[in-house]
Amino acid sequence: MAEQKTIVFKVSDNIKNQMIEHYKDMVTGKPPYSVFQVKDYDCVTTLYESGKVMFQGIGADIEANMWKDLEMHFNNRNVDEEIKSKDESVNDKTYYYYDAIGSDEVGTGDYFGPIIVTATLVNKQSRKLLEDLKIMDSKKMTDDKIRRCAPILMNKIPYVTFTLSNTKYNELTAKGFNMNKIKAVLHNKVLYELSNKEKDNYHKIIVDQFTTPRSYFTYLKQENITEKVTKITFLTKGESKHLSVAAASVISRYLFLEEMDKLSKKYNITIPKGASTEVDKIIKQLLDKYGLEELKKIAKINFKNTEKVLK
Repeated sequence: MAEQKTIVFKVSDNIKNQMIEHYKDMVTGKPPYSVFQVKDYDCVTTLYESGKVMFQGIGADIEANMWKDLEMHFNNRNVDEEIKSKDESVNDKTYYYYDAIGSDEVGTGDYFGPIIVTATLVNKQSRKLLEDLKIMDSKKMTDDKIRRCAPILMNKIPYVTFTLSNTKYNELTAKGFNMNKIKAVLHNKVLYELSNKEKDNYHKIIVDQFTTPRSYFTYLKQENITEKVTKITFLTKGESKHLSVAAASVISRYLFLEEMDKLSKKYNITIPKGASTEVDKIIKQLLDKYGLEELKKIAKINFKNTEKVLK
């Protein structure tokens, strides 16, 4: 049976206001001296007028960690001493100098090709290499540069990657999985494996946020996933806030490009990225030559492109 936990700490007025806004549509009660109480499936959250907040239940640590990270980000608490020596914006560099595991994915907006999710570890020792290579979000790097840099990263830093085939993707969507649920399951998979390998070699785990923390963990709970990472810092535009997320995006992109090259060679036609009208033309050619069953092996059939071409 899962352990029931109680976590209590005090938040600043800034975070208190953020909590009130965040939970305003979920309030289930108001005990004495409290601002609100929210009873969820695995956690009861109570914010008191004093600023103290109490989390109770098997999901207490997940809910509490989200607000602890926001509190630390706002107040710049417990930041690596190296940050203090830098004359840079705290908002931009709060997480930059931590030794951290980060994850990112590619392929979710592409009709053809797999979804690839990668987690990497970037620390003080490897940070300089990534800075020298000018590693950033893969969407801001040319494919040629990614092809040059990714093999260096894969040789120099710890990483774990997972490729979801289109066959498996189509099976999952047929079962009712949406894209965010698929991403949550895959991110957890690579983060769990890499964090277990690296154990005490990192301070934080960072995910480039694609859904709310609550939804992320709900997806894992729905699939009864027990081997999961719970202490996660979710950051929007995470690739610009920590190099581990940027490196993960570059490795994922590189492996995606390799897979697209294989598809183009196999079908003797240039397989386009994205989901544009150019993609529609290639879908029609592949359907005419190979049929729908073959298309299902290399494409995300639930994209609107399929319906457009079939009509």
